[in-house]
Amino acid sequence: MNSIPNIFRKYGILLLIIIASIVAIFSLSAGDKTAGKVSYREGDIIFQVLESAQSKAIQLATRSKYSHVGIIFRKDGRFFVLEAIQPVIMIPLEDWQKRGKNGHYVIKRLKDPELLTREHIEQMKTIGFNWIGKNYDIYFNWSDTELYCSELVWKLYERTTGLKVGALKKLRYYELDHDIVRQQLMKRYGDNIPYDEPMISPEAIFQSGLLETVFEN
Repeated sequence: MNSIPNIFRKYGILLLIIIASIVAIFSLSAGDKTAGKVSYREGDIIFQVLESAQSKAIQLATRSKYSHVGIIFRKDGRFFVLEAIQPVIMIPLEDWQKRGKNGHYVIKRLKDPELLTREHIEQMKTIGFNWIGKNYDIYFNWSDTELYCSELVWKLYERTTGLKVGALKKLRYYELDHDIVRQQLMKRYGDNIPYDEPMISPEAIFQSGLLETVFEN
């Protein structure tokens, strides 16, 4: 008569251990994408919103929640964000995170990690670190003379891995009719708006099918 309770006791404990393990695994996985800790990797792409007139114009023109993007690298044992502001700089990751609106940011990385090798990362760092000090490109030209944020990230991926993390689009195909957007265009270009200039937006990178979200706070 006591054998049945013993069986339940034995296998019940085993079942509880299995359930607890499954819950722990799912909790760790969810933590990477929500409020838990994230394991940063070099090459991760990080998004935020900056509070400025240009930032608002970018959000309106690209129908994007995010207006700024950078790329994470490790240097001297610490994580930094390489970004194109004025000028191109390396900023400690924790300082970058605090600067965005409400401290909010999102990290994305390639769905297929095999597409980004150690060699690719080193190539990115060689190219990207040589860009430090370049002026921010307020005219959004598609040259390396000056750089804007999403251009820097897109070019580092394309030139090292061959991957296009987001589709280029000519300026004319963005949403340019909003007053804030038109004011920024007139301020930059006057009557000589380069409608056929190819551009890459933070939103285009954010929506790339090659990437997945690994953290959002």
